[in-house]
Amino acid sequence: MKTMKINKSDLQAMAVNKAGYPDDQLPEIAFAGRSNVGKSSFINTMLNRVNLARTSGKPGKTRTINFYVVNDTFRFVDLPGYGYAQVSKDERKKWGEIIERYLTDRENLKAIALIVDIRHKPSPQDVEMYNWVITFGYEPIVVATKADKIARGQWERHLKIIREELGVKNRNTVVPFSSSKKLNIERLWETLTPYLMLEEAE
Repeated sequence: MKTMKINKSDLQAMAVNKAGYPDDQLPEIAFAGRSNVGKSSFINTMLNRVNLARTSGKPGKTRTINFYVVNDTFRFVDLPGYGYAQVSKDERKKWGEIIERYLTDRENLKAIALIVDIRHKPSPQDVEMYNWVITFGYEPIVVATKADKIARGQWERHLKIIREELGVKNRNTVVPFSSSKKLNIERLWETLTPYLMLEEAE
C-alpha cells in the first residue's frame, strides 16, 4: 500500500461539545496525548502541512477539540492535551469532560491513537487514557514520537517499556515515529486507512 495522497486538509471546526461538532457522516480518527507530546507536529507531518495544527510552546493551551477535514473524505481529530501540572484541577476536569463527551457520543469515531514520547515511560495519565479508551470499545494505536532522539538500536527496549506499562496486547499497534525525520508515515497510513474504510489509499 502506498502512502495516503493528501490533496487538501483544513481546520473545519473547534468545539467543546456536541453542538460544535461537524454534522455529517465522515469517519474520524482521534488523537490523544499529554500536553507537549508532539500531537500537533504529528498531525502536520501526516498531512504534509507545516502549520495546519498549531504547535504551542505553552503546554496545556489546547482547550478545544479540533477537527481537521482531509481530502473531504475523513477527519483527524485533535483532543485536548492532558496531564499538564500547572493547570488547575477544575480546568483539568473540564478537559476530561470535553474528551469524555466526544468519546461517548461520536458515531463518526472509528479509531483512537495515543501519542506518547518514546524516550519516557508512559505517565500514569497515559495509562489511564489507554485504559479509558479501551472501555469505550477501541483498541488504541500507540504512536511513539521523537524516535529520532534516541539511537535506532535502542528503539525496541523503549517500545517494550511502553507496551508493558500500557498493557498493550498487540505489539504491532505501537509504532515509533519522528516528525522531523518523517519516519514511519507510510506504516501509520497502512495502520489507519482500514479504519477509514476508504477505497482511495494512494
